[in-house]
Amino acid sequence: MAMTEDVRIIGDRLAPLPGRWVIDATHSQLEFEARHLMIAKARGRFSDFSGTITIGDAPERSSVEALINAASIDTGDPQRDAHLRSPDFLDVETYPVIRYQSTAVRPGRGEHWEVDGELTVRDMVRPVMLDVEFGGSVRDPWGKLRSSFFASAEIDREEFGVTWNQALETGGFLLGKTVKVQVNVEAVREDSD
Repeated sequence: MAMTEDVRIIGDRLAPLPGRWVIDATHSQLEFEARHLMIAKARGRFSDFSGTITIGDAPERSSVEALINAASIDTGDPQRDAHLRSPDFLDVETYPVIRYQSTAVRPGRGEHWEVDGELTVRDMVRPVMLDVEFGGSVRDPWGKLRSSFFASAEIDREEFGVTWNQALETGGFLLGKTVKVQVNVEAVREDSD
């Protein structure tokens, strides 16, 4: 973890300075993984997303909002990506945006934080808890203060109406229900020069 004068200690945890932070999508990744054929893992990412992180004087008063362009899903296979954009999965023509809005922040295990929130996919809103680790803060060569955050969650895609699947002759299904999400965020503090 980067240690600079641009962080603070809350209890026994490092935390970013208060303020509004804007996600730098160029230096951030939003990735996911799901089971395929019961034995393998299929991975992908969303390439177009934006968001803000508002850090409160008390970290528990912080919030996160992120917007994801559903059509930006990319698994490296154009045919599979077209199917994932179709009404069988994300139905991006009808539901172009995936949204995450936090509802609460609290200390988690070790140096981690737990962020409760509401995830909206296909206009269905479900609670999703993110396990978040603060990676530290540093000033870039242009004087802007940057912080990193690593977050992960597991969601049940069927809770969002994404139920398409195919039974296998050998038993089981083509796709798993659980989707693991991993987010690596680099954010820039507004007015940090």
